[in-house]
Amino acid sequence: MKYLFLHLCCSLPFLFSLNSRLLLEEMVEICISVVGEVAAKVTGCLLDPITRQFGYLFNYRRNITDLNQQIHSLDRARERLQIDVDAANRLGDEIYLHVQEWLTSAEGIIQNRDDFNEDEKKASKSCFYFKSRYRLSKRAKRDAVEIAAKINEARDFGDRVFYRPHPTSVLPFISSSSFKDYEALESRESTFNQIMEALRNEAIRMIGVWGMGGVGKTTLVKQVAKESEEQNLFQKVIIVLDITEKPDISEIQGRIASQFGSKFEVDEDRAARVRQVLKKVEKILVILDDIWGKLDLGKIGIPHDEDDHKGCKVLLTSRKLPVLSKEMGTQKQFCLQHLSEPEAWNLFTKIAGDSVESHELRPTAVDVAKECAGLPVAIVTVAKALRGEKDLAIWRNALEELKTSTPVDIGEVNEKVYSCLQLSYHHLKSDEAKSLFLLCSLVGDGDISMYCLLQYAMGLNLFKGLYSWEKAVDRLITLVKNLKVSSLLLDNRTDTYNHMDGRNLFFDEAFVRMHDVVRDVARSIASKDPHPFVVKEGVELQEWQRTDECRNCNRMSLMCRNMDELAQGLVCPQLELFLLNSSNYLKIPDDFFLDTKQLRVLDLCRVSLALSPSSFYFLSNLQTLCLYQCKLKDLAVIGKLKRLQILNLAWSNIKRLPKEMMELSDLRVLDLQYCHRLQVIPRNVISSLSQLEYLSMYGCSGIKWDPEGINSGERNNACLSELKNLSGLRTLEVGVSHLSLLPKDDAVFDNLINLTRYSISIGSNSSIWIEYKATRRLLLELNEVESLQKVKSFSNLLKKSQYVHLGRLKDTKDVVYELDKDSFEELEYLRIYSSPAIHSIPCNAFAKESFVNLRILSLKDCERLKYVFSLPPNGRESDFPQLQSLSLQRLNQLTSFYSIGSNGGQESTTLFNQKAAFPALEYLDIFSLPDVKAL
Repeated sequence: MKYLFLHLCCSLPFLFSLNSRLLLEEMVEICISVVGEVAAKVTGCLLDPITRQFGYLFNYRRNITDLNQQIHSLDRARERLQIDVDAANRLGDEIYLHVQEWLTSAEGIIQNRDDFNEDEKKASKSCFYFKSRYRLSKRAKRDAVEIAAKINEARDFGDRVFYRPHPTSVLPFISSSSFKDYEALESRESTFNQIMEALRNEAIRMIGVWGMGGVGKTTLVKQVAKESEEQNLFQKVIIVLDITEKPDISEIQGRIASQFGSKFEVDEDRAARVRQVLKKVEKILVILDDIWGKLDLGKIGIPHDEDDHKGCKVLLTSRKLPVLSKEMGTQKQFCLQHLSEPEAWNLFTKIAGDSVESHELRPTAVDVAKECAGLPVAIVTVAKALRGEKDLAIWRNALEELKTSTPVDIGEVNEKVYSCLQLSYHHLKSDEAKSLFLLCSLVGDGDISMYCLLQYAMGLNLFKGLYSWEKAVDRLITLVKNLKVSSLLLDNRTDTYNHMDGRNLFFDEAFVRMHDVVRDVARSIASKDPHPFVVKEGVELQEWQRTDECRNCNRMSLMCRNMDELAQGLVCPQLELFLLNSSNYLKIPDDFFLDTKQLRVLDLCRVSLALSPSSFYFLSNLQTLCLYQCKLKDLAVIGKLKRLQILNLAWSNIKRLPKEMMELSDLRVLDLQYCHRLQVIPRNVISSLSQLEYLSMYGCSGIKWDPEGINSGERNNACLSELKNLSGLRTLEVGVSHLSLLPKDDAVFDNLINLTRYSISIGSNSSIWIEYKATRRLLLELNEVESLQKVKSFSNLLKKSQYVHLGRLKDTKDVVYELDKDSFEELEYLRIYSSPAIHSIPCNAFAKESFVNLRILSLKDCERLKYVFSLPPNGRESDFPQLQSLSLQRLNQLTSFYSIGSNGGQESTTLFNQKAAFPALEYLDIFSLPDVKAL
């Protein structure tokens, strides 16, 4: 014992320089404590416990550091587990009790970390210095061991986090739609109030609203949904728009899953699964809009029996009363009538403008409004077509067109509605707008993909004189806006199923929509167009091909549900566009396209092409080829399609690109997005596509790029430096998993000087999806010592980027200053995380406007970050006029938002110790900043 005590004294010579009797008393107390414990031991085991007790003093700093590291690891484990738990809760799964208990316990430990750090700081100032350090060190050692065991416990959970409760029965589609202000119409007010009263009646479970197409049913039920939420009648309101005449149950269920951020498992009982999600909500309203016949709610998964889910109510709309009352068994039905003449005129004048009230125009304008027959869809389209028009002759001509329009039988569409929509079509100011309008009606029911429209329009040469993809994007956006202004197209639904469509590099809104009545009229017009087209079900194909309509058909959309194979080839010698949408990987005969030599656009979705059809050889005019989600094996024949400009293989199972692609000298677009199985791109294929404007390889994490520096004769696969040959490239989406694949001394991406849109990610998470909408996105997760040099190779892109994500930067403290000594005027989103060397984001070279567009700033797990921004001496604080979200998490040394002075600034424990202007701030997340004492 004496030896150990003397060793301690020799090891701590400063002890006796403190001139404090209290310190000596501390040491005596510790020694007595040690002796007491040792005396209780067997003499042979005396040394180890003594050493361990004094080890708490010797290893004090190590034990405290180990504890904080274990707590940090525990927090990471908790976050990972919480993600699984949140996803399970959204899907209606039940969480195991032991997992819930683990999360609660872990949260408590993490919350207590700040208290422990505070005790540690007090101990350093205490007179009983060694006694406090001894106790804290011992506690830290014990807690670290317990936390390590807790982390291992979380690892042992494996996939036993949640379980799927046994379904008792078997949801529809979910959406939280945004609603526009409802037009205050007296004839609608009574119906609206009656529906709201019926929803409050606990005895009524199912309600129906019926009326002619275009009378305003959808607008009414949207307002019902909005009012129900505002009055808290239901915890959740779900609205499903555009139930087609032949509804696809799987699509509806898929759209439900997408709203919960999930997908169904293979062979899962979808109806039972969705129903579990709905039953999680105690009071819920499900609205199904525009049903055409009996719809089996049970097959979808909607609880509709009182014993099944008492809190679930269903509101249906249809054009026919018997569908609601007899086939669906609604308990209450409400008829939506045409607008009265005064209401119709008020709506018409509101849209057409004040000119219709002039003495000269008013009589004719009143007659035009009467021809709309009180149907809102007709009133709106005609009024917009004639809005601002002051020439009486044009109004008279419009009235004559409406009166003399040839009646057309297209099912449920009113003759007056047809003539009104036809008039609106004729008043479109350009042939391009008219062609695009008709093309929209062909693409399909419900939502219409802007990206698909662009591919088809380019293949059909719809935009006369435009051959640039970039310019075609602008033209399409302009034409769609004009069609929306005319009410011939609508904004997309918020419940769009394909919400992962990556085309937001080109379009703010990836989808548009067409009212079903407008669609039916457009298809009728198109059937008599100089370029007639049809929409057919696959089962009708064989019989239909014998008709003249088939032989004269110019464009066709074929929907094949529950079919395994098409029986024979397509005999349509005039066909220019062919769209085929299959539900289960339809097989196509080898000679299917033998008699379609004029084909310019071919889009096959979920089709199996084990071998390339030999009839592809004859498609010499083909300019757009889309093989979305197709099963592909051999595409060597593609080299014969010399005029091909757009090739889309997104989400297909292709493993190797054919070397014959080198012959596609005019290819402008190559989309390989999410080809997860793609591994081989033969050498020189990419570099040979010299006309390429858009290249997407996003989500292709399996590509085996050859490293740079290998002799060309030794290489079999492409390397990234081939991108340098694409001088016309304007849009690039690519993810690279390892830094070693980049050229060491060549900034391959910075040399692509014509890039205007890009999504480039480098690092371990190169395939992550970036939710924030931006056209220039850069993600760098370097995790290597030489990261700074690699970062510098992206300096030009950084200056232009709107979204910047930086992670695991290790070799510089002022990394952002090294990245860009100019400014970040384009920057909207900045995230830096797990970068232990960064001290601050310096502003010494930035103008006051540097961060003028910054909207989101997130800093996380930067251990040495002391200041968010460092300013030079006499520097002026930057304004952040657009900043909406600020997140600061686990920044152990952060003391303040700003520092002043070249030496890092004055010490402060107040976060906002200088003026910080955030006029637009909506979200502030501050977590685990131990050195910050006040905001």
